[in-house]
Amino acid sequence: MKKPLAMTPPMGWNSWNTFTWDINENLIREVADVFVKEGYKDAGYEYIVIDDCWSLRERDENGNLVPDPEKFPSGMKALADYIHSKGLKFGIYSCAGTHTCAGYPGSFEHEFKDAALFAEWGVDYLKYDYCFKPRNISGELLYKRMSLALRNSGRDILFSACNWGADNVHHWIRESGAHMYRSTGDIQDSWESIKNIAISQLDKTPYTGPYCHNDMDMLVVGMYGGSNNAFIRSEGGGCSDNEYKTHFSLWCMMGSPLMIGCDIRKANQTTKDILLNRDLIAINQDPESRGAYRIKPEPQWFHTNETFMLAKVLSNGDIAIGFFNLTDHDREMSLLFWDLGIPYASGVALSLYDCWEHKELGVFKERFSPVVPARDCVVVRAKLVK
Repeated sequence: MKKPLAMTPPMGWNSWNTFTWDINENLIREVADVFVKEGYKDAGYEYIVIDDCWSLRERDENGNLVPDPEKFPSGMKALADYIHSKGLKFGIYSCAGTHTCAGYPGSFEHEFKDAALFAEWGVDYLKYDYCFKPRNISGELLYKRMSLALRNSGRDILFSACNWGADNVHHWIRESGAHMYRSTGDIQDSWESIKNIAISQLDKTPYTGPYCHNDMDMLVVGMYGGSNNAFIRSEGGGCSDNEYKTHFSLWCMMGSPLMIGCDIRKANQTTKDILLNRDLIAINQDPESRGAYRIKPEPQWFHTNETFMLAKVLSNGDIAIGFFNLTDHDREMSLLFWDLGIPYASGVALSLYDCWEHKELGVFKERFSPVVPARDCVVVRAKLVK
């Protein structure tokens, strides 16, 4: 049976975080090759997405978008065919405004023409940005318009709505037909950016689920300050491995799409271990795609939003539990099972499996209290036992 489009959070790679404007067809082909060779495809990553700066600055005489012949001399159809030959899917970028964020032609009032062209090329995914929108037209209407255009293009095309969390998007985006929606501003390759985005979305967990996923922006795991864009890269050289690990854990627990942003052709083993962690991916890809709920530690011990636990109910009855210490100090974090709905009198205990150490931790009653290092996390999968 064919898997429904975006039943679970989409997984793939996007060119923007590392390469921004410096893209070409050879780079995209090489990324597709690495997806297959290094096990990303087998782990569930499937979309190879070209972001902004792929077209010429003007449409042709028929009003069509034109791929830049210097960057993509073979054309988009040939590139899509190559990606499809690898068993992967091809994504492209446009914008709800008159121009893209980098000043290339947007799809405003060209929605149905562009959707048909994308389908003709073999596009499987459209990231749809929000720059240069005419002031007096509703952004909500523009996203509904492109959704209709894509759904009537003759091809299944995943619709990634990227309006940065504006206009209370979480209240109306599901009914628009979008499959994922950006709920935040642009991520940067820094710990502060990761932390601020995660905390900002803790009250948005009811607004994600099958077929419409809350997108907390692309992953910066493994970038180490390697972007060619001054806004994205960090002066300190990006993040530590533990910070990237925590970043990936938060995105998995909170049900965000997993779109890799680093140059995976050069990924070191630690980056691969994070991005290919099948235990974390299984949590993110649970078929029910339920949002996680937050449990705060006892207030007499912690007076901060930077220390919390997330619990995510999984389809087989297990519970994924993440202990997140975003502070600069080690913390012992005590989870009372009562807060999960498991009273001591029930006789129910939890058998815990560590999703980063990939080992069983044993059976625990009433509570579990790991010591979580600064800017780090512990993620366990809990099975109820008697």
